[in-house]
Amino acid sequence: MSAARPRILVAEDDPDLLRMLEHVMRALGDVVTAVDGQDALEKARATPPDVIVTDVMMPRMDGITLAKQLKGTPGLANVPVVMLTAKTGPRDVIAGINAGARFYVTKPFKTEDLVAKVRKALGAAKASA
Repeated sequence: MSAARPRILVAEDDPDLLRMLEHVMRALGDVVTAVDGQDALEKARATPPDVIVTDVMMPRMDGITLAKQLKGTPGLANVPVVMLTAKTGPRDVIAGINAGARFYVTKPFKTEDLVAKVRKALGAAKASA
């Protein structure tokens, strides 16, 4: 008996980083990619993911706004969000956590650190399901 693979939604506007994240996250589940926050929100509403990894600074809708929108959307309010960003200031981290991020990972990041946080977020998502 095998459980369905978790669905991981990755939102990143840098095409090279998006490809790399997609490759890394495939080890943890089925990956859906989005080019910005608006694209991610539309894809999450269509098929709710188990976790969302999002950049903060993106066109159309940034990661902070995305996290706030998710919190206000039935069926998506409890999806864990892992923010990935070059913004490292304490105010930025607080803004990310206040918006609903479960974890806040700063760029440049170690792949294994990001994978560990996504694993934790997936574990938390299973526990609250």
